[in-house]
Amino acid sequence: MAIIKAFRGFRPRKDLAKSMASRPYDVLSSEEARAEAGDNQYSFYHVIKSEIDFPKDVDHYSPAIYDKAKATLESWIAGGILKQDPVPCIYIYAQTMWGKTQYGIMACASVQDYLGNVIRKHELTRIEKEIDRKTHIRVTNFNCEPVFFAFRDHTEINKIINATISGVPEFDFKTPDDIRHQLWVINNAATVKKIEDIFRDEVTCTYVADGHHRTAAAAHVGEERRKTNPSHSGNEEYNFFMAVHFPASQLTIIDYNRLVTDLNGYTTEALVKRLSGSFDISLKGNKEYKPARLHEFSMYIDGNWYAMMAKPGTYNDHDPIDSLDVTVLSKYILDPVLDIKDLRQSKRIDFVGGIRGLGELKKRVDSGEMAAAFALFPVSMEQLMNIADSGNIMPPKTTWFEPKLRSGLVLHFLE
Repeated sequence: MAIIKAFRGFRPRKDLAKSMASRPYDVLSSEEARAEAGDNQYSFYHVIKSEIDFPKDVDHYSPAIYDKAKATLESWIAGGILKQDPVPCIYIYAQTMWGKTQYGIMACASVQDYLGNVIRKHELTRIEKEIDRKTHIRVTNFNCEPVFFAFRDHTEINKIINATISGVPEFDFKTPDDIRHQLWVINNAATVKKIEDIFRDEVTCTYVADGHHRTAAAAHVGEERRKTNPSHSGNEEYNFFMAVHFPASQLTIIDYNRLVTDLNGYTTEALVKRLSGSFDISLKGNKEYKPARLHEFSMYIDGNWYAMMAKPGTYNDHDPIDSLDVTVLSKYILDPVLDIKDLRQSKRIDFVGGIRGLGELKKRVDSGEMAAAFALFPVSMEQLMNIADSGNIMPPKTTWFEPKLRSGLVLHFLE
């Protein structure tokens, strides 16, 4: 069963919450972070992407970068910009985008649950990214950013959330992308205990939706500290890390599309003919065409959109991996036709989150930068959970969640 735990979060002053809130460290470049932070001295990019406070040619992984993040946090705490809640709390974090609101329970997840696969994963991690976040946690002594978890819906938890959000939120603001962010604080000990008890007794597992590197880094730092603490009891704060747990039915996964630099020697006509063996293909012209259902794709090439429906036999809806459209795309187009075999290493393929729209695909093909684009129907939460439950790993760049969690609203101190 899943363990979640209340914690004494550090939060910005109410009047500074909007100024401090930032996008996650890994969804934008250093230059984009520098531009977004601008002259805002309270931007959380000064902590999670602290290279913005150095010359542009600085080594982003030098000790000075992490030391700067630590110094910024310490100065904000000393100046009363960040204050710690006096008692352990659980927080309800709501995000509203495109008229839809999702409500997450922000609490600490358990390092032991991660090591024991109670927290289920669906992606591989890259060592260099893990090392970066581990160093950040070690030096700052904080989980500075929450990770994005999901759990299967639970009626009683939904009732507690609904009762909580009937009150006035502690934070309530919109970010420049027109997403509304709200935070409620649950500091009533009985309510806190009830939430913790429901997870411990009735929620069999949780799922990493977004943030596999931060999750792995936090768990590994906790594991390190266990080994070096002769008085380790299991109750220390380093045994836990901050996560926002959302009911799965509320979450939105949007499409994650592919662009290729060349056609591996094929002409457009020859490519369409070759693919027609595995797909029913129809020409849609120059108007954007978005896949409307599972196993339907669209292709943009030479100024035209094509609808492509995978033929029976190219997928297996009874297998968690072979039912994925990214698998179909790789097995019947990228690998055998375009000779793109390693999605993690190939320089001939790029990936674009659907939040940028089909127009981004068209623009990059029309510019000549790319030869063709493939748009996919989004993965469902049920598919994601089935893969994680089966112990399988999704192919690279399969899921794109929106909205992204904002960092800097609550921090977890490891002591």
